Formats: sequence, structure tokens, C-alpha cells
Amino acid sequence: MTWRFRNGVLSLDRSAVMGIINVTPDSFSDGGTYLDADRAVARGEQLAAEGAALLDLGAESTRPGATPVPVAEELRRLLPVIERLRDRVKIPLSIDTRNPEVAAAALDAGAHIINDIAAHRSDPALWLSVARHGAGYVAMHLRGTPADMQANPAYQDVVTEVGDFLADRLRVLEQHGVAREQVVLDPGIGFGKSVEHNLALLRGLGLFICLDRPILLGVSRKSFMGMLVGAPVGERLAAGLACTLWSARLGARIFRTHDVAPTVQALKMWETLGPPSAVDRSR
Repeated sequence: MTWRFRNGVLSLDRSAVMGIINVTPDSFSDGGTYLDADRAVARGEQLAAEGAALLDLGAESTRPGATPVPVAEELRRLLPVIERLRDRVKIPLSIDTRNPEVAAAALDAGAHIINDIAAHRSDPALWLSVARHGAGYVAMHLRGTPADMQANPAYQDVVTEVGDFLADRLRVLEQHGVAREQVVLDPGIGFGKSVEHNLALLRGLGLFICLDRPILLGVSRKSFMGMLVGAPVGERLAAGLACTLWSARLGARIFRTHDVAPTVQALKMWETLGPPSAVDRSR
């Protein structure tokens, strides 16, 4: 399977790691660490050297309870980093934004992909920018907004409902000129879901493969793992790697993470060993 984006194609015969750079003062895990453009650019170069296949830049926190950032501020944080990284790394730049104006400006500045947590939108402006640039697009499931998404989320069947949403987004995107080959699907772990919903989605990931598009998984340092294993935000790497390898076994192909080097290493070892059916049981 491949993912087509602006000026390129990513082969997903093997897993790909997407490195996170939060150019924000208030992200849940590393808020403020890379708000300075110099530090964000250096971090991007480091993650590329560690084996990231893509970088995901975000200038607005979407943690539970977060409030929107003005367009001008999001662009002030983001554009200098895009303009410098596009010339310093040889991997695609993804922009984590739900704002059509920011998406358009980021694509004009040289970004390759838009990672849209608000793919449930009805206004097509962002999609039209993606179509015009031939950009990649991540359609993520989210119920509500970051400000209210964790206020008692409820589903009859979370796996079926998320799967239906993602299938519908593929149809809507095609209607607005975004080809299926440009789209990756993200079930939105941690976005408008309880711990039980997140576990159900992880267990049911294999059911989304029928949509015939790559699945992106973002679990890095998320709170549901902390609740389950009793670890603070900076000590959830092992839990995140367990979820990553579980999801790779079920067919996920792109893994969005703060911790690129260990994730690349774990996936390489897992792929080298091969699927469980390949185990020699003759001894």
C-alpha cells in the first residue's frame, strides 16, 4: 500500500514512524519545549536522523480542555519552522491543524500533508486546499472539540461508529477532489473516548483494514495508558510500544510518536521476527 502526498509517495509495505513536534506552550506532554523555532527545527533534524519517515508539526494544543488558538498566532509559531525544515530534512512535513487558513498557508509554504483532527467538518475549505495542492490528508475521528470531547463520551458500538465515520469521510473527500490515494485514516485514540473505548478501538483495528487505506495510530504518552498502568506522562514509553506492536500486528502502518528512536527500533525488530505464524514450532 502507498500514500500519495504533495511531490511524493510513501510506501507502506513496512511501518512508518511520524515524529511529533509541538510548537506550543501548552501541549500535554512537551508544551513549551519546542515553542522556540530554533529548538523546533533542531528537534525536526534529530527526529529525521532517528528514522522518522514523516514529521508532524502542530502549533495548537488539542489536549482535552484546550481552547482554540487565533489563526495569526498559530501561523506565527508554525511558518518559520516549516520554511526552515523544508530545506533541511528530506522527509515530508505534516501539519497538525484544524484551521483551513492555517492549512492553506502551510501548504503554500511547502508542507506536504494536513493532519486534521476535525475531519468531521462540513465546511469544505480545508479539503479544497488539500485537493488543489495534491497534499496528503489524515482524516481523524473526533466527537466534539478538544474543549469538550472528554465530557462523558458515549457510543453504542465505538468500533462500528468510528469505522462508519471513516468510510463516510472517504466518500466526502472524493466529492471534494481529494483522491483516496491521498488519504490516511486515524481512529482518534484519546479524542472523545473513554479508556474502554480506546481499548475497544485498539482491539478492533483490524476491522478498519477493509477500508483499503493506511491506518495511522497515535497513542504516544496518552492518558488512558497512564490510567491503566499507573505511570505519569513521561513514563509511558513501554505502554506505548506495546500498543504500537499490537496495532502493527492488526495492520496499522503509521505510528505518530514523541519517541521516534525506540519506536523505530521496536518496529524494526518486530518486522524482522515476522508474524506469529512464521514461528518455527518444530522443536
